[in-house]
Amino acid sequence: MSELIAGLSGLSTLIIGACCAVHLFAFLVLKFWSKRDFRLITGTLDDFTRDLRQRSVLGSTGHFSDQIEAFIADVNEVLDDPTRQTDRQGLLQRMKILDEKRRYLSSMLFETTYNICRTMIEAYPLAGVLGTILAIGAALQANPDPEASASVAMIVDRFGNAIWSTFAGLVSAILLMFINSVLEPSFQRLSQNREHVRDMVASSKRALSLNSGEASA
Repeated sequence: MSELIAGLSGLSTLIIGACCAVHLFAFLVLKFWSKRDFRLITGTLDDFTRDLRQRSVLGSTGHFSDQIEAFIADVNEVLDDPTRQTDRQGLLQRMKILDEKRRYLSSMLFETTYNICRTMIEAYPLAGVLGTILAIGAALQANPDPEASASVAMIVDRFGNAIWSTFAGLVSAILLMFINSVLEPSFQRLSQNREHVRDMVASSKRALSLNSGEASA
């Protein structure tokens, strides 16, 4: 048992560093994942509003989120203006595009993955403290008499592992908190855009169905 504790103590810093590297890679995956979803939503809304006589198209330097909000505003303007019957008919014809591509609104997996990555940042300082406890425990397990000078000397000898473990845990947490603070606004905007698109799709279906019914009558 003492050998196992000693082994874990010696590897604690390396394990924390490896976990931090995996964590950074997960954030990188989430970043590209969010960009893909932004492009998918923007492309779908671009198809949906392509036949509108007046629509907002931002420059290439504009953020995808701003373009999505602009497309949603264009659709809402058509829905709020009963005189734009031609645009309403075009939206009604293209509503099938959104129905066929509803998978772009699926967000549970992304949000769950991000929530795990964000929450687990808090585990790194605790992992550093755990590594410190393992280092001290390994020294005590090596000598059954905690008051013996050999035990004290071993604690001092393993104190380096304890310090580096705590240091690795704190540095990893600080680094990941910084990365999260940079990425979090974009991830929140993606979630908000999905919610706005859902609301827009629902209101479009109600308004266009009603308009179609009135036209048929």
